Amino acid sequence: MARKQALIIGLGQFGMTLARSLTERGVEVMAVDRLRERVQAVSSLVSEAACFDASEEAALLKTAPRNRDLCVCAIGDESREAAILVTALLRQMGAQYVVSRATDDLMERILRLVGAHDVVNPERAFGERLANRLVFQGIIDELPLGRDLVITEVRAPVELIGRSLMELELPRRFGVTVVALRRVVDGRGQVMMPDPRDPVRPDDVLIVVSRPGAVSGLLEGQP
Repeated sequence: MARKQALIIGLGQFGMTLARSLTERGVEVMAVDRLRERVQAVSSLVSEAACFDASEEAALLKTAPRNRDLCVCAIGDESREAAILVTALLRQMGAQYVVSRATDDLMERILRLVGAHDVVNPERAFGERLANRLVFQGIIDELPLGRDLVITEVRAPVELIGRSLMELELPRRFGVTVVALRRVVDGRGQVMMPDPRDPVRPDDVLIVVSRPGAVSGLLEGQP
């Protein structure tokens, strides 16, 4: 089976982290930046690294965006004009799936208008996740699923312990669905499918799917 191929343009902290993480997951990454020191820093981590200005159409075309499974414009706020232009060029060149980084709502709207299939704002997403963790200390981590759903890892609230998921009726009462559990079994942490008849244990971590904000209702006991 052929490895997936990704093109990442912009090697700031976000682009560099993404390039490394995709490579670790078996993706063949080509990384591009106009600053040579960034390209040199990532060259040993990815399949290919190139130094050029991606807003130059002829240079960008040579990376064959049409043949990549994923193209990411991670330029962000370093040059808003370049980020918008590169996104538009990638779409014109037939890129299958373009993800662009935005730093505010206006830029997000513009990037979508010029053709980005998806737009991410890592700073905002991290801030929202950190705020939830600070306010609701039972929350371990969150992962958004598009705009309308979120996966949350949450320590089992005291009110749930000793009662089964069937008895608790969390989807009806709080709009929260438990899809997995992290539980210590024989001294080892395991992720398992929940048995709706099994009582929740004190050390359980619930992995739930819900609409944004629903888990806070669960933790506060307020549907």
